[in-house]
Amino acid sequence: MPHPTWPSRERIAELALGVPAGINFGTSSWTYPGWTGLVYDQPYPATGATARMLGEYSRWPLFSTVGIDSFFYRPASASTLKSYAEVLPPGFPCLSKVWDRVTAHSFSSPRDKERRGQRNPDWLNAGLFLNEVLGPMREHFESHLGPLIFEFQAIPKKEKIGPAEFAAHLDKFFAALPTDVRYAIEIRNEDFLSEQYFAVLREHRVAHVFNSWSRMPSIGEQLLMHESITAPFVVSRALLRAGRTYAEAVDAFAPYDHVQEENPALRGDLVALARAALELRIPAYLLVNNRAEGCAPLTIAAVAERIAQLQG
Repeated sequence: MPHPTWPSRERIAELALGVPAGINFGTSSWTYPGWTGLVYDQPYPATGATARMLGEYSRWPLFSTVGIDSFFYRPASASTLKSYAEVLPPGFPCLSKVWDRVTAHSFSSPRDKERRGQRNPDWLNAGLFLNEVLGPMREHFESHLGPLIFEFQAIPKKEKIGPAEFAAHLDKFFAALPTDVRYAIEIRNEDFLSEQYFAVLREHRVAHVFNSWSRMPSIGEQLLMHESITAPFVVSRALLRAGRTYAEAVDAFAPYDHVQEENPALRGDLVALARAALELRIPAYLLVNNRAEGCAPLTIAAVAERIAQLQG
């Protein structure tokens, strides 16, 4: 049953026509039953339909990219990559998270409870990334390979890794990687937003991910930092309102079928990022999470409308 706040399909198609070339909207993952009737024409089972849902997702007029979050928890298998590639339109770019074995400084996930708190020996292991992550992606998903996102969870101060040291680790890591792949870095330590950090990313043409997170400056504040656009493309992930935890947002916003808490500042920040990318004539990949306002497709529709008004 369509929700009364949903725009018509004709309106969605009209908004998509107003989005300038190079501005790519998508969501963080896509397996949400609450989108049935908005994005999906049919209900899907709880399991076993991920690829089919992705195929229908990719045909929604306002979506021209997608964030694949599940690869953060385990490397993508050949069968999964093939199943996704089979349902996507030619050239549809996906922003895949990199396996957290490469980005976690210490083991903190419930999946690693036996090693919880121990230092991860594979942190920023270039060989592991090349063999377990990039290799399969290039073999089975090359035509859909958008920027790869390295998400770094907050590193506690007790680890005594300062901004300069973190930037030096990144410099060494990216120096060992192929330069014909697009990479992006998402951090959760505000103090890592340093001159050294942005300089290393510019040196290697790696994008800083403009992210809205509970303990990070707003996307707009990050954009105002000196030379924070560090690559020939822009990546953003609109995730949470500042001060709110992920678990709190899940409880507040499920089942994600309507906007429950409009965030004008966040929408304005996404418009500003799009305008910056257009001025620089570089592509922008703007991902929105359901936990930002309650329904990512409707947040995207609202941002697309504002961009279209500016263009008009």
